[in-house]
Amino acid sequence: MQITLWQTFYIKLNEIGILYHRSDFKKILQPGTHTYFGRHWQVKIYDLNQPQAQIENLELLLRSHEAELREHLLIIRTAFNQAALVCCGQNWVSVAPNQLRAFWRGFIEVESHLFNLEESLELPSSFVQQLRSVTLNGLKKFQISESEIGLLYLQNNFVRPLESGEYAFWSVDRDVTVRTLSRIIPNPDFPLEDVLIEKHPDFIAAYCKTVQLLTSQVAIVRYRGKVISILPPTSRKLFWQGVEVEILDISADAQLQPNLVAELVEGSTEVKLLSRNCLHICQVLAQHVGLVYINQEFQGQRSPGVHAWWLFGRSFQTETIDLRLQNMEVSGQDILSKDKVPLRLNLTAGFRIQDPLRAKNGLSDISGFLYKELQFALRGAVGERNLDGLLEDKGAIDRSISEYIRQKAADYGIEVDSVGVKDIILPGEIKAILSKVVEAEKTAQANVVRRREETAATRSMLNTAKVMEDNPVALRLKELEVLERIAEKIDRIQVNGSLDSILTDLIRMNPQ
Repeated sequence: MQITLWQTFYIKLNEIGILYHRSDFKKILQPGTHTYFGRHWQVKIYDLNQPQAQIENLELLLRSHEAELREHLLIIRTAFNQAALVCCGQNWVSVAPNQLRAFWRGFIEVESHLFNLEESLELPSSFVQQLRSVTLNGLKKFQISESEIGLLYLQNNFVRPLESGEYAFWSVDRDVTVRTLSRIIPNPDFPLEDVLIEKHPDFIAAYCKTVQLLTSQVAIVRYRGKVISILPPTSRKLFWQGVEVEILDISADAQLQPNLVAELVEGSTEVKLLSRNCLHICQVLAQHVGLVYINQEFQGQRSPGVHAWWLFGRSFQTETIDLRLQNMEVSGQDILSKDKVPLRLNLTAGFRIQDPLRAKNGLSDISGFLYKELQFALRGAVGERNLDGLLEDKGAIDRSISEYIRQKAADYGIEVDSVGVKDIILPGEIKAILSKVVEAEKTAQANVVRRREETAATRSMLNTAKVMEDNPVALRLKELEVLERIAEKIDRIQVNGSLDSILTDLIRMNPQ
């Protein structure tokens, strides 16, 4: 039996080996054939196409064989405040803090770069461009467009702004975030505005416009001439530089000037939405007047138009009063006349308000007051008169009501222009009785006229007979007149005798 005590190892051209004897490092073997005597030799072979060397117990080997290992290996050792990038040909490898890494030299070009994280977490721009399409552990990359600005935060604490461009930061043991804000929008939502204002004045001075108001101030912020924000008292707000800020003192007068009314109340829909919760608006129509109360106190009258006030710290109440002639109908009033006849009356009245303040301060309900007083006046005027008197002189009711209501209304600055009863409606049975009375009266009047006409006719006939008695010619003319009337109604007349006896002889008529 033959025992072989020689061991042969073959290393390819793209490989490298580490020779161990009884687990003790001996040397690094280059490509080729290597033969050793004994049974306790061992070789670990590494593919140089994978330049990162996964060597067991590398830390121990470096303590005793550092010089030999460094001839063949690129050793990367990072401290707690360091990180490294290793370029292996076309590939990149990141090395976190407190790490030991080894890369084989020679076969693939290996280059390392060490970074001090205490000095800066940002990767130089030259590396950022090379790593554009590479994802590495421990590195965060950010892209800021030209329409944005980035806010760099480390452990949720603001560090600095980032202009447009590409950035990469080490985030191996710290939280690195970037919040992007649009530069097109002049009033973006700045994160933690108060912290930025108080802790980072350099950033505020370089990029922002700060608006801070007192308790009696309101601010209107415009960008390119358009209102973008309305700030209430005691507020503080950040904007990008380039905005225009108009600060108004509302301590003495909270009413808006006409130019602001046109801009904020009658402007675009977006501006109306901004001002909706900030303004009290009163629109006074033509032929009206507006009454303004601030904190329950009267503050004056307003002419027709649109008026607006800042709401902050005040309560407003406005009311518009119509100054035109108005009509009021008092309908369906059931009233007993003096002779106990039930009547239903409809009344109309015209009035106008002469002194709006006096009317408003004296009356809680102007229409209700007038309606009630017209009812009282109507009942008083009707209850004092009999039915016959009411029907004979309706104007008396109007005059009575007018005298009463005008004095009452004048006490509150109201002018009553006209008062009139439109209808007096009688119950059915009363209406029938009155119809009979009227019919009897008219019948009696017709009989009187008929008797008068009959008497006149008889007197006329008597006078005619006396004339014909003394005058034969007149009698003859009368006969001819009668004959003419008869001849108009018949077709043929047969006369026996002469014309002299036409009226005394028999006249026979045969109509055909």
